[in-house]
Amino acid sequence: MTDCLFCKIAAKQIPSSIVYEDEELLAFKDIHPAAPVHLLVIPKVHLATLSECNESHAALLGKLLALAPKLAKEHGCEVSYDADGKPAGGYKTLINSGPDGGQEVYHLHLHLIGGARPWAGQR
Repeated sequence: MTDCLFCKIAAKQIPSSIVYEDEELLAFKDIHPAAPVHLLVIPKVHLATLSECNESHAALLGKLLALAPKLAKEHGCEVSYDADGKPAGGYKTLINSGPDGGQEVYHLHLHLIGGARPWAGQR
């Protein structure tokens, strides 16, 4: 895609605050964060929406989702447990698909949203 914002970010044509990169995925800070931690995780290959994915994308989607807890831990919003087993912390993952799903950029991306609440915005 020549006009895709996230493809341009993945190609380093547009600067971003990158927090993770490998051969298939890129994660960066959202420029309009809805919470203290708001990261976007994208595949480097262009897929407009989750609806374009099929069984051939299962490994990529698994890797995308499996990266979320690692990034949450690195950014201080992982789920932890006290001595009594009571949970604390946490984060939300979100994938918007299509106009009715609230998608704004048509390149598949996962939002990782966390940190102390209440959050300034709810997406």
